[in-house]
Amino acid sequence: MASQEEILRDERFNRITRDPRFWEIPEEEYKVKIDKRFRSMFHDKKFKLKYTVDKRGRPVNFSTVEDLRTFYALSDSDSELSESDSKARTGKKAKKKKAKPKGKADA
Repeated sequence: MASQEEILRDERFNRITRDPRFWEIPEEEYKVKIDKRFRSMFHDKKFKLKYTVDKRGRPVNFSTVEDLRTFYALSDSDSELSESDSKARTGKKAKKKKAKPKGKADA
């Protein structure tokens, strides 16, 4: 068989390298971006189905959460917000923990 490079150098297939219809989709654009309103679908029980058999009848241990993660991604602005929310929550918890020892020392 001819190698991939030999095929691309052939004049008959030269337009394939320049035509955007044949380019691979970048990984950033491959997944559909969703916003924070739909963030719960990754961990909500309503969206989770567990499969024991695949479409050909073979036994598998699979759930739809893996499919959701392969086809959908949180939008960049929402993922940054969710990270800042989690940091803020941990910061509040740390402040509460610091406040409790001071109250115990006064009593």
